[in-house]
Amino acid sequence: MVPEPDAPTTAEPPDATTAPEAAPGHPHGLSRRGLLALSGGVGLAVGAVAGGAVAASGAFSSGTSSTVDHLEYPYFGDHQAGIVTPAQDRMHFAAYDLRDDVTREDLVELLQDWTYAASRMVMGLGVSARGAFEGGPYLPPDDTGEAADLGPSGLTITFGFGRSLFTTDDGRDRFGLAGRLPEPFTALPKMVNDFIEPARSGGDLCIQACANDPQVAVHAIRNLTRIGFGRSTLKWSQLGFGRTSSTSTSQKTPRNLFGQKDGTRNIKAEEPDRLAGNVWIDDGPDWARGGSYLVARRISMMIETWDSVQLQEQNRVLGRDKATGAPLSGGDEFTAPDFAKTDGDGAQLIDPRSHVARSAPENNGGIAMLRRGYNFVDGNDQAGRLDAGLFFIGFVKAPERFAAVHTNMARDDMFVEYLKTTSSSVFLVPRGVREGEYVGQSLFT
Repeated sequence: MVPEPDAPTTAEPPDATTAPEAAPGHPHGLSRRGLLALSGGVGLAVGAVAGGAVAASGAFSSGTSSTVDHLEYPYFGDHQAGIVTPAQDRMHFAAYDLRDDVTREDLVELLQDWTYAASRMVMGLGVSARGAFEGGPYLPPDDTGEAADLGPSGLTITFGFGRSLFTTDDGRDRFGLAGRLPEPFTALPKMVNDFIEPARSGGDLCIQACANDPQVAVHAIRNLTRIGFGRSTLKWSQLGFGRTSSTSTSQKTPRNLFGQKDGTRNIKAEEPDRLAGNVWIDDGPDWARGGSYLVARRISMMIETWDSVQLQEQNRVLGRDKATGAPLSGGDEFTAPDFAKTDGDGAQLIDPRSHVARSAPENNGGIAMLRRGYNFVDGNDQAGRLDAGLFFIGFVKAPERFAAVHTNMARDDMFVEYLKTTSSSVFLVPRGVREGEYVGQSLFT
């Protein structure tokens, strides 16, 4: 039985006096190395933290601004938040490589530190009890403070493991994890219109931070990156805005940068059977079960080219009416497409080469995925064109399922002509964190 989706709360964020001082799986809060990372390597007097006797408040004030968002999602559960959680409006995604001198023990300690900090930030608290303002005048603050007064803003923080964490391309088993690599955890094959830049693809670890305030999401990645100094290095990151799919029936279908409604047939949190059949890992090693594979692809969209295409041609390429989102076979947005329906001349109303037809579960052996993508605009290129597109995030129970759908799309999908993929990564998102654990703990025990 798949649990109910994350239930939000709108209560005021708790004070540090009521929030737990100790990290799950890390009984005294941030490790000494984590605190040293926050200080930039300066020696700290950490005895008060280690003794759990910090009196300062680490909470961010709720303030009185109308922009404050008190929406809060629980950090602990059977599945990590940020998958079936109703998709927030903003995202900051980051991938990290571990330093060459990091040991297995260092890796575990990093995950403990990250779990502790994440469990606080999703409540609107600083990364430690001392927070941004109470560390003393001669020490760098533990928290950077830019999210003070903003509240939780629906923040979710989702962690994933790259394949290189288990074994590197040259066969090294750095952390004794090669024997625990799930067999389905394979790299994606090169696909049509792939122009992959290795510098912003892959990584040992990833963090997806989503929130309804961009500064809250950026704050989360910034502070987790600081905590990792000396152990992990930020390899690449991506900012996103304007969700391009709905993950709950409570949400309206959004539009992408082509102006099309996007993700109409996406799997929803309220569909436990579809989640169980398509998203949650249910075979392989025990530590991976209940998790999911995260596929992240940065897809540049040929904005200027698309903008010059006639409306009826845009509809034909997508297979849907741009205004309503309804399939060209008729009905409303949520009417199931009828791929066999024809017009008076016998022509199929939905072109078999349309994006709807090539990506539909009916034409891909029943395969579906939970999409959680975001728009991006990263300035412009030298020709004055927008560097814009979709940062695609999809959750599937095996990477090969995504590859199968994409391969089918690439054969004839007319939409591919307007797309170029520049980054591609796959991460295994472990099951949810339980009280007293750190993220991914069952992999190491």
